[in-house]
Formats: sequence, C-alpha cells, structure tokens
Amino acid sequence: MPRAPSHDPIGTAVDPAGLRAEVRAKYRDVVLHPDIGFHFHTGCALALRCRYDMAGVDALPPAAVESFAGVANPFELRPIPAGARVVDVGSGAGFDSFTAARAVGRSGRVIGVDMTPEMLAKAQANAQVLQRDNVEFRDGLTESLPIEDGWADVVISNGVFNLCADKRAVFDEVMRVLRPGGVLQFADIANGRPVPEEALRHIDLWTG
Repeated sequence: MPRAPSHDPIGTAVDPAGLRAEVRAKYRDVVLHPDIGFHFHTGCALALRCRYDMAGVDALPPAAVESFAGVANPFELRPIPAGARVVDVGSGAGFDSFTAARAVGRSGRVIGVDMTPEMLAKAQANAQVLQRDNVEFRDGLTESLPIEDGWADVVISNGVFNLCADKRAVFDEVMRVLRPGGVLQFADIANGRPVPEEALRHIDLWTG
C-alpha cells in the first residue's frame, strides 16, 4: 500500500508542502503556456537534445510532446522489455509514459503518476487521442505512489526526484512498488558539492 508522506522528513530543510505548491505552479505553466519559454528546455527540441528516437516522437500528437520537460533520456539506460509493467514517476503530460507504452506493447502496461491536475488532464486527453489502452494516469505524490506493492517490473522517472524534499521516502516508494529483481531507470539532476543550509531552505532555488 502507498505510504503516507512524512510530516517530518529525515534530512530535509525545506517545507515539503510549500515546495509541492511551487512545483505545481511551475508545471501548470508548462501545460497551459508551453511556448512562453522557461529556465529549462521543453518539447520536441528537448527530445532531440536528449537523443530520443525521433520517429517515435513524431508519431505522438503535438500536445503529448510540447509539455515534455525532462532532463535526459531514461530509456538509454536499458531497453524496456515487451510485456513489462512500468510505473512513470512524475509522468507530466505523458511523453515518457507513451514512449514506454510503445515499448511494452499490448501485453504490457504503464501507469503514470503525477500531482499536477493540469498535467494529468493533458496526459489523459493525449491517451484518448492515441487510443492507448495499455497506459493510465493516476493522481499521486512521488513519496506516496498509488501503486500496489511489487507491481512494477520497471520504474522510470525524468527530472522529478530532485524536486522532492524527502529523497529517502522517494527511493523507499520506488523499492516498494518494484517486484524483486525489478529495475529503476531514472534521469535527474544531482549536486556535486554540498549545498549551503540557507540555500536548502530557499524554495525558489529548488524550482529554479
């Protein structure tokens, strides 16, 4: 069963609820105004920069690509096998979920989890356009995934873990939903040097 988010996350300096509110606001803009420009790359240009299979990208409707806001390509780490059950943590408008759904085929299944209502609505609309019956999207937090224990063969994520205050809770959840021998494939941002305490407490620095 999903775990309840920690009220006093171990080792976190920023308010988790406040950080989530800021992240939701930022990615609401990515959904509603994908062309205004952000401090991070988005859309088809980002997919090309991250070395995605552009034939697969071109097969997606524009609405499934324009709000893509990852940091790299988790599929470069290892091919997703046909028939696999995949969880996409922080699935956004569905770009990586649809990429995974194409890989697993009709015998596999993909569940995307996101906490931003506008992203979920866009992902669900894109799934209807694509008529993909092997992918679904659920409302949930990275620290409390709405997925049963041991369900997933593979967990993917793209630029999401760095936006979570309680990293231990995130990895605990990933391990909970993976079956024994399952695989985590994620792309993210990591700091190479210690971050000053005052910076850790500055929410704008987390989202910026």
